[in-house]
Amino acid sequence: MTLTWATGTHQGRIRDHNEDNVHPTEDGVTSETLLIGVADGMGGHVAGEIASRLALTAAVESDGSPGRRVLAGNDAVVSASEQDDSLRGMGTTISLAEIHPDGRAVIGHVGDSRIYLLRAGSLYQLTRDHTLIAELQEAGKITPEQALHHPQRSVLTRAAGLTYEMVPDELEERLEDGDRLILCSDGLSNMIDNDTILSLSTAESLHQVVWSLIEAANEAGGHDNITVAVVDYRS
Repeated sequence: MTLTWATGTHQGRIRDHNEDNVHPTEDGVTSETLLIGVADGMGGHVAGEIASRLALTAAVESDGSPGRRVLAGNDAVVSASEQDDSLRGMGTTISLAEIHPDGRAVIGHVGDSRIYLLRAGSLYQLTRDHTLIAELQEAGKITPEQALHHPQRSVLTRAAGLTYEMVPDELEERLEDGDRLILCSDGLSNMIDNDTILSLSTAESLHQVVWSLIEAANEAGGHDNITVAVVDYRS
């Protein structure tokens, strides 16, 4: 089994700072278990970056399943907010994938960063967006087309760092030879549609995939920070 990955992050065209974080920060190859993740902070000029960094660091350094790691990240942000009034209200998304040599990809997730599976030319969203718009769509109250331009499309219903009672999603996917996972912050998924993500994600070079996606989001307006991580699984 071989896992090959590449990651990248960019502040976008509008923001003057980057509140996203990614792990690992360097591209690589391994035959062992890989933990890879993105976090997209919120809460102001400094607090958003602090929240995503604290949460992702705590998640990576903790033990247990990806769901438990997300909880550790959540607790680290809540604790920091309690100790510093200037950080109150900060929060972050966290999307983690722990990929094992046997092909199991265990995912821990909260917020609206996403993890996609690219398999045999088709793109599947594995994670569920914890947003008001996603809930309205699931309830049949708005259409996917209406959701694209809804003024509240970025309103989160669940995030890390706001309460110790936060409950993350945890799911498992069995990877097949040739599968590719794509993790991203909503700075990508809000700027380009899934068809465009698919068309730019098939290149052999993972570094090229990462930066083609980031460039496409910037060309579409770059309204937010953009973070992308891509992993190939070879059995």
